[in-house]
Amino acid sequence: MSDEHRAVNRAMWDERAPAHAASPDYAVDRLLADRDLLSDVVRFDLPRLGDISGLHGVHLQCHIGTDTLSLARLGARMTGLDFSAVSIENARRIAADAGVEIDFVESDVYDAATVLGAGRFDLVYTGIGALIWVPDIRRWAQVVASLLRPRGRLFLREGHPVLWSIDETRTDALVLAYPYFEHAEPVRFDSPGTYVETDTVFDNTESREWNHGLGELVTALLDAGLELTMLVEHRSVPWEALPGRMHRADGEWRLLENGDLLPLSFTLQAAKVG
Repeated sequence: MSDEHRAVNRAMWDERAPAHAASPDYAVDRLLADRDLLSDVVRFDLPRLGDISGLHGVHLQCHIGTDTLSLARLGARMTGLDFSAVSIENARRIAADAGVEIDFVESDVYDAATVLGAGRFDLVYTGIGALIWVPDIRRWAQVVASLLRPRGRLFLREGHPVLWSIDETRTDALVLAYPYFEHAEPVRFDSPGTYVETDTVFDNTESREWNHGLGELVTALLDAGLELTMLVEHRSVPWEALPGRMHRADGEWRLLENGDLLPLSFTLQAAKVG
């Protein structure tokens, strides 16, 4: 990622982190009040995640750390990593207020193995909306492989690349408007808001994003020495990705009509060979 792209995206996330921490959609107050509560994202995948107690895990691109906190509550010894200093500051505060020991590190995801140490982790976790900020999925897969111990696993829940290709401003039809496959140059967006409920007015409205086809992702992981162990496509996603065309049910958003027409997210697991 160029320094310019990184600076634009970091400024956007630095400004949004406090608003996200204060938004009811991240439910920080409820997470602090109920020491057994898990984030909606982590709870959705509990049947697939399985028992992680005692595992040494790292959450890449952890943002304000609510999913990281949830994984720690399930018994994993967690580290969280994000390139946004303000996100990391909020993540540390939330974890401290929750009384949970988590090591939060400010770093670009591509530098994770250098900063944290190679071969240290039983679990690499990354969640919704992370991969679109990564320009090169092959390089990212190599980082994941470097972080994992032999037979350690990657757990990934992400928006589906078909969803990222849809024009979210259209309410009359599902229209493909953005690249499905990875491109060297990012798609540039200028949006005054964010994906959660907030009254905050933002100054940094520009972002630079990259999509990655499902085949590109799987191939990158295989080439990095990982073995695919799970791939499940879902008809739901944790935020209102297509405003005006979705309804909320069981903590996730689904299409109002033709729910079988479009995959909205997926869960993937892969294990390091060796």
